[in-house]
Amino acid sequence: MIGTILWAIIGGAIVGMLGRLLLPGRQNISVWLTIGVGIAAALLGGVIADWLGVGDTRGIDWIRHAIQIALAVLFVWLAARFMGSSERRRTA
Repeated sequence: MIGTILWAIIGGAIVGMLGRLLLPGRQNISVWLTIGVGIAAALLGGVIADWLGVGDTRGIDWIRHAIQIALAVLFVWLAARFMGSSERRRTA
């Protein structure tokens, strides 16, 4: 159980950072939010991949990882959009 949680945090951090790297432009979100978004994308991407039947294959699960990273890009974009708009309102 602890190992699963630890791997979710580590994998989520990596997926979140990859999503942030692939998203063009500057994102005004914290590292902690990026990690949280990555964890959510990794978990949801794993569920979607299992639902599609490609979550557990022999070797590296490339399709599952692609789904997770695509979700991370979407979630980072959404977080940057919502956090950026709240930052502008507070400073105005």
